[in-house]
Amino acid sequence: MPYETVITSVENNVGLITLNRPQALNALSAKLSAELADALTEFLQDAEVRCIVITGNEKAFSAGADIKEMGPRQSTDMLDRFTSSIWTLLRRARKPVIAAVSGHCYGGGCELALACDMIVASETAKFGQPEINIGIIPGAGGTQRWTRIVGKARAMEIVLTGKPISAQQAMAWGVVNRVAPVETYLSEAKRLAAEIAAQPPVAARMAKEAVIKAEDLTLENGLDFESRLFAMLFSTEDQKEGARAFVEKRKPIWKGR
Repeated sequence: MPYETVITSVENNVGLITLNRPQALNALSAKLSAELADALTEFLQDAEVRCIVITGNEKAFSAGADIKEMGPRQSTDMLDRFTSSIWTLLRRARKPVIAAVSGHCYGGGCELALACDMIVASETAKFGQPEINIGIIPGAGGTQRWTRIVGKARAMEIVLTGKPISAQQAMAWGVVNRVAPVETYLSEAKRLAAEIAAQPPVAARMAKEAVIKAEDLTLENGLDFESRLFAMLFSTEDQKEGARAFVEKRKPIWKGR
């Protein structure tokens, strides 16, 4: 499907979505958000795609919401915006999603990156929630995800000062998986995505589901949930193929069932 504000491609079972509003630092306009949601939906429904990468350009992943567009809106407009579309899709996505981040990653753009399962950052990446500076707070998960990732004190500093942190600081705080030179960060994200896409699809989905559930369940309930998913995988063709391939010392051929 042709888009105006995102570019899509598929390679090595990896779906790549590139935000494409460079003149506005990839600010999340209504059109970009809608096209991003459409592209993500398409990849989530495409059996060929086993992992998804969302990226921007070297200068900006996304500088956040489109303030000019957002300014005149009322409370009900914003509530609808943040309880639907891309945010719900990412929260419920069964396939792994990686954010490849360089340059500005602020506000809604930062929340977009945090909503992904993993982040590969360039050395120039800056992560922040500057909403406080215009009289609002993060509204697409920023207060919740920062707190879960870095803890209360650091989350308070991020959302109350509005000051960004560097890629290196984000790495130290456990926000990003790896930091790479700006020339190679996207290639690094694609390599990670291809490695994940090469794994058995059903097991990958269940592994992601189990990790995400760990945030919501007690340890006892989480262990029970994990053990049920573990047992269910023994009814899949991929589990039998994986066991045979291991015994026969060959590379398994995954069918995703």
